[in-house]
Amino acid sequence: MGKEKITLKLNNGTAIPQIGLGTWQMSPEEAYDSVKFALENGYIHIDGARAYANSEASGRAWKDSGVKREDIWITTKIRAEIKDYEGAQEEIENELASFQTDYLDLVLIHCPQPWAEYKANGEGNRYFKENLEVWKAMVEAYEAGKIKALGVSNFHPVDLENIINNSDVKPVVNQISYRIGYTQDNYVEAAEANDVLIEAYSPLGTGKILNNDDIKKIADKYSKSVAQVAIQYCLQKGHIVLPKSVTPKYILENIELDFELSAEDLDYLDSLDTK
Repeated sequence: MGKEKITLKLNNGTAIPQIGLGTWQMSPEEAYDSVKFALENGYIHIDGARAYANSEASGRAWKDSGVKREDIWITTKIRAEIKDYEGAQEEIENELASFQTDYLDLVLIHCPQPWAEYKANGEGNRYFKENLEVWKAMVEAYEAGKIKALGVSNFHPVDLENIINNSDVKPVVNQISYRIGYTQDNYVEAAEANDVLIEAYSPLGTGKILNNDDIKKIADKYSKSVAQVAIQYCLQKGHIVLPKSVTPKYILENIELDFELSAEDLDYLDSLDTK
């Protein structure tokens, strides 16, 4: 079994594959080729989003891969700008249609605030009430069997607390930007305190850390690439990790993780700052 088949248990009892293929910043053509290749070569977890505008291509790719629906995990996200019950219902139905499936394994609220406000350092309206309306629509779809698990993304601890304190259905994950040298410990601590797993997106810093000499020293020690060390780091921290690549060589390399980082090397990587 490769590490792409390893699973973690979510707080609703569902098992999620610990490594998935991220599809952010992929064109529809890139998503089709990458998802199909990944599924044909061992991946069983695809991470998408309505905002990526490539769900239909990813859906065609899994259909054409020949892999059975029950053997793969599909995640998608409700756009950050959708902050009402009816809008969330429509997003879910649209993603079911785009992925050509009767159910989605995981649906996330993509961001607690519309992106323009979130990128302005999260000041102003936290959208507590509106996120609960979106969550209500998600819970209804979950209870109807259209979604297997519900979660959030980019949620500050207070935003996560808002959902947990006002719903009988707890988020199973908080998907955040996470990499060596940028671990957002306050987000991680809040999630772990509530039995919520962290999903690490952009574990390679969208390429930012690939030329990092400090990480390369560790990679050379294990005869691995910086990317492989970065992904393995997230795995050993107990997180779900979502590396993205459109290059077949790197898609394969990102799951070739037949090594373990020593405690000493983990401590060293913990000491780095890649912000």
